[in-house]
Amino acid sequence: VLQVAGLSTLRLDPHRADLHTPQDNPADFVPVPAPVVLTAVTRPAMGRDAQGQTTGRRELSFAVIGAGMSGILSTIKLWEHGYSNVTVYEKADGLGGTWRENTYPGVACDVPSALYSYSFAPNAEWTHRFSSGAEILTYLEGVAASNAVPGSVRFGEEVIRCDFVDGRWHLETSLGAHDVVDVVIAATGVLHHPYLPDIDGLDSFAGRTVHTARWDATVPIDGQRVGIVGTGSSAIQMVAAVADRVARLHLFQRTAQWVMPQENPAYTDGERQAFRDDPTVMHVLHEDISEMFANGFSNAVVDAESEGMRMIEAACLTNLEDSVTDVELRERLRPDYRAACKRLVVSPDFYGAIQHPNAELVTDAIECVEPEGVRTADGRVHALDVLVLATGFRVDRFMRPMEVVGPTGARLSEIWADRPTAYKSISIPGIPNFFMLNGPNGPVGNFSLIEVAELQFAFILKLLERLRSGGCARISATAEATEAFEATRVEAAKGTVWATGCRSWYLDDRGVPAAWPWTFQRFREVMAEPDIGDFDLKG
Repeated sequence: VLQVAGLSTLRLDPHRADLHTPQDNPADFVPVPAPVVLTAVTRPAMGRDAQGQTTGRRELSFAVIGAGMSGILSTIKLWEHGYSNVTVYEKADGLGGTWRENTYPGVACDVPSALYSYSFAPNAEWTHRFSSGAEILTYLEGVAASNAVPGSVRFGEEVIRCDFVDGRWHLETSLGAHDVVDVVIAATGVLHHPYLPDIDGLDSFAGRTVHTARWDATVPIDGQRVGIVGTGSSAIQMVAAVADRVARLHLFQRTAQWVMPQENPAYTDGERQAFRDDPTVMHVLHEDISEMFANGFSNAVVDAESEGMRMIEAACLTNLEDSVTDVELRERLRPDYRAACKRLVVSPDFYGAIQHPNAELVTDAIECVEPEGVRTADGRVHALDVLVLATGFRVDRFMRPMEVVGPTGARLSEIWADRPTAYKSISIPGIPNFFMLNGPNGPVGNFSLIEVAELQFAFILKLLERLRSGGCARISATAEATEAFEATRVEAAKGTVWATGCRSWYLDDRGVPAAWPWTFQRFREVMAEPDIGDFDLKG
């Protein structure tokens, strides 16, 4: 996939002329006003200029729900565009979202580091082409701190209900607060509701049980008998990280995974110094990798018959054939579906780890969990000290279980009773002044969610200007535009690799891929400017 994405040979050339063109320093963090902590506020008046005269601009108040990657972005961008009344609600006790919650051994990002950073805050300190979870969390915390975001976050406070009453959102929180705002930004993310498998006897295990998304650092690993349930990215990463630390490793596999070899070279001291000395170097690297990734892997997966997909499949097959010497093990590791039909797993060392003398691939179905370990369908009991559930997430939950009630009484739980849908991943018909980042039907399967969120927020800002200017008091996508988008999206999804016959979290309950089924370039074009005719503007 590195070749397809154009990354296998990309190195920095400090002599490139375009690295030194005069421009604003992209490493500078944007300035922000002093944060405003929201309680119950009065209806905002029109804005006033320096002389106290009414400007006709409405002063809007915001609730940002979530302090992960998207919530940090939203807060900074709102301040940058003159919206000072912003409060962030975070159910946990810290920033970082997915990267705060996922701290299991080996956790890492499968998107290049240069893409997994904000365009306005490039990071000169990435140590490798693909970053560890700890590095990403440190980066997000640093960006937030440099922009004074934590001062506007109400930690340990979950929004449990939003009601649109008399033109404003009334919020109820887990701490009993009742706040009133004009606009809600749902930056709740996708990967925060762990999926717990329905396994008989799971609670009876006498050892330690832990989900990778709720990792407990006190769980012993070294010298222990460890069982890992699952074969997605978290399982593959953890197997590679602990195989040579444990006494015995059992990987319980229901479905084999295609594994892409991932070169992950360290950035040299010279390259990192170049990032520090000239921020445009990092900026250009970001732009180059972004274009290469978008025109490579991202385009390949949305066209199942493309040359790019054939290259990806060939690379995965070669990796399996060349890396696993034992024929019987190789066949048990061979999937019966096309590469990238499920989220593609990338790892440079999984195949080596699963062939470690103390590792065992278990392909018999799990029958139940007993106090001493896991019993499989062949009657064996796999004795364990630690049982790790690397079983992924409920990716269809989004901001739920938070209840959202629109002006007519329509509830989000009812609107999404069949499946989550949204207009271009951002707006829900009948739910005005409520916007989502990385909501339903976005490009979650084929690009950096940071860049996705930045593009979406630029789109949202243009809608917010309609509210601020007094052009309308309420705005949301129309039902007609949303239905037309959904029909077109469902038809296009039939041609993607996700629709080629596997079970995956990309599919909704109908078996239709729920992700953006077009190229990333098309997503950029769609996000460039709202089609205001697709929106219901009132007031």
